[in-house]
Amino acid sequence: QVQLAESGGGSVQAGGSLRLSCAASGETSTKKSMAWFRQAPGKEREAVAALDFGGESFYTDSVKGRFIVSRDKAKNTLDLKLDNLKPEDTAMYYCAAGFMIILGDGRWRFNPNDWGQGTQVTVSS
Repeated sequence: QVQLAESGGGSVQAGGSLRLSCAASGETSTKKSMAWFRQAPGKEREAVAALDFGGESFYTDSVKGRFIVSRDKAKNTLDLKLDNLKPEDTAMYYCAAGFMIILGDGRWRFNPNDWGQGTQVTVSS
């Protein structure tokens, strides 16, 4: 099992930026693919960005060009830089460890095995 702890959420105005970080620990944490999900009130949890073990990044269409996912293997952290934030980005953001599934035609899915507790991002207009 991988233990995950997110930090860095907060409240910003539209157009602002935040940086989320997820600290991972556990025997196999460095061998997992990892991802960021988010869940807004009344909506399903969705994967927004993922990084496979080989270092390839994946994004959902709504955040492409605005969010960047990165991994510091020495520190065993997964970061998410959020730029040009929009009110619709408001959600609880969760870090996850698990497995990538490449569906082709640019489509992908992430199967999580472990979750962090989440960090809130609120964007006001």
